[in-house]
Amino acid sequence: MGTMTFQIPAGLAADAAGELRRTCMAGGPDNMPWPTELRFTSGTDGGKPPLLAVSRAVDESGYLIVPWTIDGRGRMMGTSATLIERPRPYNLLVELARGKVNQIRCQAFDWRSGGLQLSPELEQQIHAASLAFAGAITGEQASQQAQVALDLAYQSAERLVRAYVRQVFQIRHQRQTKLDTTLACRLGTAVPPPNLASPLVPAFNSVCLPFSWNNIENEEATYHWDECDALLDWALKQKLNVSAGPLIDFSSAQLPAWLWLWERDVPSLAAFMCKFVETAVRRYRGRIRRWQLTAASNCGSVLSLSEDDLLGLTYRLAEAARQVDPSLELVIGIAQPWGEYMALADRTHSPFIFADTLIRSGLNLAALDVELVMGVTPRGSYCRDLLEVSRLLDLYALLGVHLRVTLGYPSSAHADADADPELRVEGGHWGEGFTPEVQAAWVSDVTALVLCKPYVQSVQWAHFRDTEAHQFPHCGVFDAKDHAKPALQKLRELRETHLK
Repeated sequence: MGTMTFQIPAGLAADAAGELRRTCMAGGPDNMPWPTELRFTSGTDGGKPPLLAVSRAVDESGYLIVPWTIDGRGRMMGTSATLIERPRPYNLLVELARGKVNQIRCQAFDWRSGGLQLSPELEQQIHAASLAFAGAITGEQASQQAQVALDLAYQSAERLVRAYVRQVFQIRHQRQTKLDTTLACRLGTAVPPPNLASPLVPAFNSVCLPFSWNNIENEEATYHWDECDALLDWALKQKLNVSAGPLIDFSSAQLPAWLWLWERDVPSLAAFMCKFVETAVRRYRGRIRRWQLTAASNCGSVLSLSEDDLLGLTYRLAEAARQVDPSLELVIGIAQPWGEYMALADRTHSPFIFADTLIRSGLNLAALDVELVMGVTPRGSYCRDLLEVSRLLDLYALLGVHLRVTLGYPSSAHADADADPELRVEGGHWGEGFTPEVQAAWVSDVTALVLCKPYVQSVQWAHFRDTEAHQFPHCGVFDAKDHAKPALQKLRELRETHLK
């Protein structure tokens, strides 16, 4: 077992120290986490700093993934540079600064080589971060200088990505005044009332209709399609592009309760799932062409299904849909695309390898849905900065299929009675935390970044209203009183500026 130790700055606030328990090691060709064991050692004896010992079964070099608070940016998951095992402890902050400074310098070089123009101010800020890091490894106040370098590197990364987004949009708009990318919102079960539809329709050029198996077939072999029919009629009347799904969401709240009678009976579970998919696709054949078949099948922990079971079920569901209509556009969803769940238990397939395996099997997917819902635990992802988001999307683009990206960020940290009871707002934060204003700022930056990527076919907002039953807490564009959040206006501005 490989073990590395890290010096932790003394005097950390209790919440920051608690967040360090999310630390893990990562590596490999897809940069995904390994199962990691942590051991904290008090540093009170002899005035020594506290230590964190990080162990993993893989005996090879890798890098550390650590949540840390960045001045003015929030609490983000950061990474070190590649590390080797050694007897002497690493300084945690110095290694985090080394990783971010190295990341920003390499990304700036790559994009500059591709034609990106960097302003003198941005070049100077990147240089200042490098100088601050040099001070951290040569001076006496290593941790303090490393924090300065880390803050400057994150500021530089944000400015670099914004310059990238602006210039990519400029190039794409020279070829096409308005882009074909769709901007969608996942609706609730009820038809939007006129007072909500009026601001909703101008902000989106597409909608995704929910086909929750739990709602449609809450009794075995008894289907309720009225709400789905009404939603589809409404969407077509509004002349919106329509997609539907996920048909099978591998989370407890989205699956019918009677299905647990068949737990561990994989053949029966597969038969029930395929029957539901076939029934839905056949009913709406000719009216809905694009279906998201699954969500979170890469990391689901329901019905005692193994990784291989989930992989096989996903493939069989796609085959079942194709048998009804070979011309369908099928989408498979990947949750937790950074693979946080892999740090907790030994897994064979990372989310990237899971998707790659399905694609190589010949499913001929129209798109891969990458779920980027930040600040929600356990289904969502820990907060990352814009540069980490860009690098993740570029990784999944290597799979050679179009991407659809589902986005979400909570507007409040309070409990949400209408959300999935297994999910809560937790996992770092953007800016000052979870408020409607911070959600709007997140929407503005992250959605613009995703939209500018040429391989992104569609962007989808997690859900419509917080007043209806929904999955992710406080992620709607209308709040619990049906007031439009500032995020809705940001989405409308992006659509009007860039999309048809």
